[in-house]
Amino acid sequence: NDLATRLLAQENLMINRAPVKTASFNVLHRILTLPMWQNMTPEIEEMLKAHEVGHALYTDETIFAGHQTKNPKLPFGYLNILEDARIEKLMKRKYPGLRKVFTQGYVELNNRDFFGLMGKPRKLQLIDRINLWFKVGYASGVKFSVAEKYLVEKAEKMETISDVVDLAKTIYAFSLREKQKALEALKSSADYKK
Repeated sequence: NDLATRLLAQENLMINRAPVKTASFNVLHRILTLPMWQNMTPEIEEMLKAHEVGHALYTDETIFAGHQTKNPKLPFGYLNILEDARIEKLMKRKYPGLRKVFTQGYVELNNRDFFGLMGKPRKLQLIDRINLWFKVGYASGVKFSVAEKYLVEKAEKMETISDVVDLAKTIYAFSLREKQKALEALKSSADYKK
């Protein structure tokens, strides 16, 4: 129901269906693109629309514009994942009835192994675990250390674009430090065995 999507967005968005990998929203040109997946259920389509309307209402085009020149060492994915969590929280606050839409849509995607978790070790990067936590919740099976839980709690409290950018920098720096510690531990272990 494209009319309902436009009503949620409070504007006459252009809605496009195309053979793309996933849904997206062009903030500058106001185009919501939906994938043409086989077996697209109404629950998944409504969740995708609600998510992209969240970008229409809350994502400022400046968050990603010039990102590479301003933050060349901060991967785009960190900003994108945290912005997704923020806008979905704001959508659920503005439209409480969407809580069920998001839950049903993500449960269906998880059941289809959309996130690629089946049969794989749970050794995902922190940012990927945060993404799964906010989309799938407990059903994702992801775990966090005490320090990581602190960062997840900060993600739950994000309200502004500035919060997203600041936390993305923090999580990225934290992840680099943890990776360095793991490499040093591995090197020590290898040196010890010699």
